[in-house]
Amino acid sequence: MDVAEVEESLFAASDAKLHRGMCSVLSGIVCKILEIFPVLEAARPGSRSGIQALCAVHVALEKAKNLLQHCSDCSKLYLAITGDSVLLKFDKARSGLADSLRRVEDIVPQSVGLQISEIVNELEATVFSLDQSEKQVGDEVIALLQLDRKFNSNSNANNELETFHQAASKLGITSSRAALTERRALKKLIERARVEEDKRKESIVAYLLHLMRKYSKLFRSEFSDNNDSQGSAPCSPTVLGSEESGWSGGNSQTFERQLSKLCSFNFKPIRKRSEPLPVPPEELRCPISLQLMYDPVIISSGQTYERICIEKWFGDGHYTCPKTQQHLDHRFLTPNYCVKGLVAGWCEQNGVPAPEGPPDSLDLNYWRLELSESESTKSRSNGSISPSKLKPVKVIPLEDSIVEEANGSEKEEESGQDCEVDTFERYHSLLGILREEGDMKKQCQVVEQIRRLLKDDEEGRMFMGANGLVEELVRFLSLAVREGTANSQETGAMTLFNLAVNNNRNKEMMLSAGVIPVLEEMILNPESSEPASALYLNLSCLEEAKPIIGSSEAVPFLVQILQSDKTQQCKLDALHAIYNLSTNLLNIPHLLAAGIIERLLHLLADHAWVEKTIAVFINIAFNKSGREEIISAPGLVSKLADILDIGEPVEQEQAVACILSLCNGDEKCSDMVLQEGVIPSLVSISVNGTNRGKEKAQKLLMLFREQRQRDLSPVKVEKPPPIQVPPKSSEGSFLTPPRKSNEGNLPTPPRKSNEGRLPTPPPAPERRPMYKSASRRLGRGWSSIWKNKPFSVNQY
Repeated sequence: MDVAEVEESLFAASDAKLHRGMCSVLSGIVCKILEIFPVLEAARPGSRSGIQALCAVHVALEKAKNLLQHCSDCSKLYLAITGDSVLLKFDKARSGLADSLRRVEDIVPQSVGLQISEIVNELEATVFSLDQSEKQVGDEVIALLQLDRKFNSNSNANNELETFHQAASKLGITSSRAALTERRALKKLIERARVEEDKRKESIVAYLLHLMRKYSKLFRSEFSDNNDSQGSAPCSPTVLGSEESGWSGGNSQTFERQLSKLCSFNFKPIRKRSEPLPVPPEELRCPISLQLMYDPVIISSGQTYERICIEKWFGDGHYTCPKTQQHLDHRFLTPNYCVKGLVAGWCEQNGVPAPEGPPDSLDLNYWRLELSESESTKSRSNGSISPSKLKPVKVIPLEDSIVEEANGSEKEEESGQDCEVDTFERYHSLLGILREEGDMKKQCQVVEQIRRLLKDDEEGRMFMGANGLVEELVRFLSLAVREGTANSQETGAMTLFNLAVNNNRNKEMMLSAGVIPVLEEMILNPESSEPASALYLNLSCLEEAKPIIGSSEAVPFLVQILQSDKTQQCKLDALHAIYNLSTNLLNIPHLLAAGIIERLLHLLADHAWVEKTIAVFINIAFNKSGREEIISAPGLVSKLADILDIGEPVEQEQAVACILSLCNGDEKCSDMVLQEGVIPSLVSISVNGTNRGKEKAQKLLMLFREQRQRDLSPVKVEKPPPIQVPPKSSEGSFLTPPRKSNEGNLPTPPRKSNEGRLPTPPPAPERRPMYKSASRRLGRGWSSIWKNKPFSVNQY
């Protein structure tokens, strides 16, 4: 693989939104590994350890590429506050690549081994570290998130916005376009957190988005007290300039002016006392106090409460959710910055003062909820909860939650690796059972499990193929064929099918294990036609297997399926297998002997089969006997001409290619095609068809034109040779030379007389009366050709 092609498959280091230094180093190493990866795959390790080593390299590469993509797509703010976690992931990616490459050094050629050794040395010498400026920005944003903000205080809100502006400008968020990109990235993170049901991550990112929306207002050219609000998304931004790494002095002054202008507006207009106060949405009120939440927190049930209210609830000995009565797994509290931002936005929009602190009293609703919980507890069969089982309340600060999130990600990666090991152990266990088990029914159950596991597991196919599964499955299928159990035959054949998908090495081992003779016995049972045709299709993709399958009983079996009452999928598998076999010229005589032309001719009447059917005809036409049989097949040329008229563009392309291969060097076939009146269709395809269809149509038209010129050349093209006047007889007349026996040749011109007069040469006889008819037909007007040629669905 060319280095340029490898680099195109990865993103440029400049695309990283943050941590560009680490991304540049890791990207360069990944490109070097990808350059030699095809050589590693070509080594084809046969041992179990070799297969596992190659799989480990593949897994390590995927993790490294995913990490690079994460730094390219993620939010800058989120990358900044999770810098330590990202650094840990880069170190793990480096270690994973180095360890996996060491394992494959001994199974590759020496020249490649030297390259691997150089890459490993480079990985060992690489030390990743965070950029200090980016780390400082992350610390500032984390400190900002930890502040106890009071949304009704202009001074605190202004300080918050100014601090956030400084952090954002250091990250390069200095234009309306950059702000829009950052908001979109944060929204994607929120959606992902919701899918993963990660409430803590969703809360953190939601508050960053809230601050980002407030910060985006600074890029607007005008501010309106009626239209703008803290919680609303910014209007469509106008790009003020290209994205730069920092702000100049002029831009800083602009920010100060805009900030002062923004603060001069009254974001909390005092509502007239006569107007009724709006009722806050239920989602913004604490279910316990029924008031707007000042410090909302999330509990394990997913419900949000005022911190002081839920702490009192837990302090009174409750271990359930007050609203849902759900028993809680733990009593940790997570700040809900999303709801806090929504509360501030709603208060601003409706002119209501935001809560300045927690509620002074819990009102009667707390006792109502407690009574409800008590009655619900009494109704349960397990009785009340003992106070000794209660755990102390633990409130997780923000920095701990971020560290916990990073540790959680690492645990997920470790669990993923353990899962991979467990999967290989399971494969090994199933293979051992298959070898030792003597009961056919139990063997069938094991093979069915293997079939399901291999369906979407490419690494599993490599592992199982290298550990002897092919031989065991062929043995199992042979036993099932001898016993005549259709269900076991289908299970064995489809497991072999899954094992051979995109794996030529496993296909080769199947041939060596004798799968073709087993299939020849299997196709004698009509109930096993579908799995057999599917396995034939998979094996026919291997070049070495094509002549072996073509010389077996598979060809008559597959050809017969085309006109049987089997399922559509079975027929399609058979046709695709026949197409693969037809690409090998040694198989053409076997296909012709099985009556393939007649079967394919019937398929042309069905629109769903036209494209692949004509493709088989094209392959057969490369053989002289096959081309002659196609031309002599009654109605075949006519059907191809109909497809030129009313077929789909891709079908027309195939039909033109087929006719071109038939007519090339065969004037008789050209006459047959011309008599079908295909010229208008070819002209249309040469203008409106696919690119390949246009090219083939133009070549075919040129072929017909050259042939027509050759037919007309004795009269209109070639100049007659110099004429010599024959000697005069005694009577003064010219002596006529004797005529040759071949009446179709041109007569010899008379010789020139002494007086220099030239006699009138006799007219040359027409050699091809058949083409004269065709020429006359071509001379008709376009409209008469379209008018006189009938078109109907039944013809097609």
